[in-house]
Amino acid sequence: MSDILDIARVQVLEEGRGLDAGQALRCLELPEERVSDLLALAHEVRVKWCGPEVEVEGIISLKTGGCPEDCHFCSQSGQFSSPVRAAWLDIPSLVQAAKETAATGATEFCIVAAVRGPDRRLMDQVREGVEAIRQAVDINVACSLGMLTQEQVDELAGMGVHRYNHNLETARSHFDKVVTTHSWQERWDTCLMVREAGMELCCGGIVGMGETLEQRAEFAGQLGELQPDEVPLNFLNPRPGTPFESFPLLTGTEALRTIATFRLALPRTILRYAGGRELTLGDLGTRDGMLGGINAIIVGNYLTTLGRTPEADLNLLADLRMPIKALSETL
Repeated sequence: MSDILDIARVQVLEEGRGLDAGQALRCLELPEERVSDLLALAHEVRVKWCGPEVEVEGIISLKTGGCPEDCHFCSQSGQFSSPVRAAWLDIPSLVQAAKETAATGATEFCIVAAVRGPDRRLMDQVREGVEAIRQAVDINVACSLGMLTQEQVDELAGMGVHRYNHNLETARSHFDKVVTTHSWQERWDTCLMVREAGMELCCGGIVGMGETLEQRAEFAGQLGELQPDEVPLNFLNPRPGTPFESFPLLTGTEALRTIATFRLALPRTILRYAGGRELTLGDLGTRDGMLGGINAIIVGNYLTTLGRTPEADLNLLADLRMPIKALSETL
């Protein structure tokens, strides 16, 4: 059997065709002594097909906690005994957060709500928030509001929402071990509607939720089929009070192997560092991931967990001489 890195060098680096699930599995199974080669190839792929720039984003929760769904990793579920409780953010605070995000050099600001899907009240508040942000600061506005109807997709597109985030979270075959109150297919359908409406699609998930390597490769292949514009890659940060609170962290090597594999499965996609990297990778591993296929990063804190300071990430990009992507004037 041919070496998987030799195959990837031709198929992905030279031809721009992502690995399929079977090929991704072979990368995930590479021994530790081959991981540096895997990361180096992933970095070459990233630079060739995405360029040298790094996209910087900030996120904030408009509605935190009290979600009716039972996503087993999430401390915002109202079904678990986690310490997060329901709260709403007012519009002035939302605008201030957008200004602070833009001041870091970020080009994207994402409004997130912990809901199954938006009701009329939430859609009206998002509309007000998007309008206020656009008047106050020059930054692209994204949203993550759960599962949508076609009417809601069209309404968000009409507001000028640049990108919509809706994660598949994990492989289809593993989904019912993670969520039971809705289906993987419902998430997939929302993603398709978003793409068809002309918004950019941000769709990724969390690794380290008890999935097998085969299922992790399956997930990479399913994202390759969907072809989102951006894939946020999270590593499970087990939260107190959730069903996954006792799950072990991924090792740094596992995380880096996963980053590089997802880059080879998605050569033209924005691959974004998201939650859990601080615990799983630390400072040195974060640097290795930036040189192993990552080309976007969330700065500051996440929705219910702490991240690295924006200064730490921006200094890292400066050290690596990776330019921050400028806001496109065509959007």
